[in-house]
Amino acid sequence: MYQLPEETPTVIHLPPSFPSTGLGDDAAFELLGVPALQQAADLAAPDALAHMDPPSAPVAARMAFLVAQANQNMLHPATSPFATEAERIVLDWITPYFGMAWGQFCSGSSLANLTALWAAREAGARRVVASADAHVSVPKAANILGLAYHPVPVDEHGRLIRAELPDLADAALVLTAGTTGRGVIDALSPIAAKWLHVDAAWAGPMQFTRAAPRLAGIEAADSIAISAHKWFFQPKGAALALFRDEATRDFITFKTSYLARPNVGVEGTRSAAALPLLATLLAWGQDGLAERIERCIAVADVLGQRLAEDPRTELKQMPETGVLNWRPVAGGVEKTIAALSGTSSAFTIKDTLWVRQVSANPYADVESIWQRIVATLI
Repeated sequence: MYQLPEETPTVIHLPPSFPSTGLGDDAAFELLGVPALQQAADLAAPDALAHMDPPSAPVAARMAFLVAQANQNMLHPATSPFATEAERIVLDWITPYFGMAWGQFCSGSSLANLTALWAAREAGARRVVASADAHVSVPKAANILGLAYHPVPVDEHGRLIRAELPDLADAALVLTAGTTGRGVIDALSPIAAKWLHVDAAWAGPMQFTRAAPRLAGIEAADSIAISAHKWFFQPKGAALALFRDEATRDFITFKTSYLARPNVGVEGTRSAAALPLLATLLAWGQDGLAERIERCIAVADVLGQRLAEDPRTELKQMPETGVLNWRPVAGGVEKTIAALSGTSSAFTIKDTLWVRQVSANPYADVESIWQRIVATLI
């Protein structure tokens, strides 16, 4: 892994236009490598708890370097024989835990949601129905696919209100397992719809932990999206779209004369993202993965309890998937968020601003975070 030199400049000077003569590989790397790390948020810092962005697993980062160096094209198995096999292995390992028959890698869960809803449209869905707190990729996917979009109100905790659902005979219903703002899980129990999709981008990997019962019912979905660069601790650009019915593959498959095999899904060329994930799963095992996710959940639970008991703070609700929403009773939420830079973000619930903290960092230290919070309340 690249390490910063002991003394580094804080400012670099780059040419104002495309230079005619290059610096050379080593010089360019040294020049840009410093700010690339020095001016990046440290997602593994003891008090990093702001977003759904965990640090990459060390073995995944190392494997990602090899993936970039080989630059294999997953459209052509002849150029990526082992990477193609790695995809099959990872999907064979993961899909049974969700009751799914097959799946594919995507460059992010927004594309996984689009892929799933494309399959839903081909299966006859004419509308997309989702929680008002669904991820923005869901209404975007509906718009791209030319499908009507119907947001459903949420209750005081942020869950989709099932009593408010319209007729779903021609609809793809999207349930969320871990909303972006509050981290809540919609009720996942089976419901009659043309297509049932679960956006489990955030909470999906909880299926491998002691918190798996919180995802009860997910196996009834027709499709599931999971972000690998969240609680699978992968570099950005990796997600899974999983499907319950093998026949669904035909809905999203195109053939062409210049490819050795049919192209499945939205993307053409994509990276060998399965290799870093396979390396991580091999390195950690299911126990190691579960331990890291459970550690994240425990950090949020401890902070949630302290925030609930402190008279200076108001906790919106106890975290369900490691996401906290709270605010200082005395006001000044904006000032608090600014003071907790790197440790918090902002989220608005019914026109009220809340401090949002997301426990995605398995290296987070409760006491370090709590001391920063307390310092803003004095």
